[in-house]
Amino acid sequence: MRYSEYGKTGKMVSALGFGGMRFSEPHKTDEMAAIVTHAYDKGINYLDTAPGYCEDQSEIIMGRAITELKRRAELPFYVSTKSMKVTADDLRRDLERSLRRLNVDTIDFYHCWYLLKPGEIDKRIAGGAVEAMMRAQEEGLINHVTFSTHLPGPEIVKVIDRDLFEGVLLGYSAINFRYREEGISAASAKGMGVVVMNPLGGGTIVNNEESFGYLKVHENQNMLDGALHFLLNEERINVRLVGFRDKHDIDTAVASVDSFVPYTADEIQILRSGSNEKFNALCTGCTYCKDCPVDIPVWKFVETANLLYIKDGESVKDHLKYYWGVSINELDACINCRKCEEACTQHLPILDRFEELKAALKEG
Repeated sequence: MRYSEYGKTGKMVSALGFGGMRFSEPHKTDEMAAIVTHAYDKGINYLDTAPGYCEDQSEIIMGRAITELKRRAELPFYVSTKSMKVTADDLRRDLERSLRRLNVDTIDFYHCWYLLKPGEIDKRIAGGAVEAMMRAQEEGLINHVTFSTHLPGPEIVKVIDRDLFEGVLLGYSAINFRYREEGISAASAKGMGVVVMNPLGGGTIVNNEESFGYLKVHENQNMLDGALHFLLNEERINVRLVGFRDKHDIDTAVASVDSFVPYTADEIQILRSGSNEKFNALCTGCTYCKDCPVDIPVWKFVETANLLYIKDGESVKDHLKYYWGVSINELDACINCRKCEEACTQHLPILDRFEELKAALKEG
């Protein structure tokens, strides 16, 4: 495993982080906690979770694993969680609940979570949430105050320039790196820690070699290697969060890190020229559109719509039926409220994608 210093904190964090939002069986707490300890045994020491992940079980699973990790002294581990609350009192309640669930006295990296719209940081400041984080840091309940965002690069820069935070968590992959590159540059210039989520584009990259095969620059690389090596070559990134479902996911990702060889200047040019601006328009599978008032699993349909923009991808019909187990008829319940579009981290025209899916299936 590779390690780097998170910003100016002195904490050496693993190149891979455990993203705690994709546990395969979240109500089997002990079994899922064993997956976390397996990751630790493989050298992964950055553990990321949040309230609400995995049917509100993720922090509980992490806490069970942390109970075991406390007994070990081989490798320091660092815990990251979040709150999207606006007021000081609400954020404090989130923090205290997370501390209890995680079985820790201090949270290493506590994120002002889900800064999605320009000006959102102003609401957190005005409501007292940011001040509450700073106060908790003074009390020793938080080590490092950080933020999580899905804003485009220029808007991320504006948050960074407030000089409130020690690190940033942002979506970043071979699909959308142009969309947020300014944010990484600004964070690096300020000496902040940088963690990226969705490094595999929600699985889009590894499942579509026809479109993303250019990432395999070296002869023996597979698609997972291509996606992760693209990010490992970016030294300004400290941690690449992978949403591990099981031990196999961990083993293959760690093997990919171990096989990484830094790219030459010519190889970097191949990678950048192979990327296409259209990939900024693909769903990354973050699932923030999940709170549909009529219970449509929005992300399943929008992720499937990616196939309409990827050459030689799997058929839409098969993907809906066999990958997601949903029917296009479920979209008939849509009430056009556009709450999903408001929540979308990529600002995608989701209702238009619904219509494109319907048309594609009608045309066969």
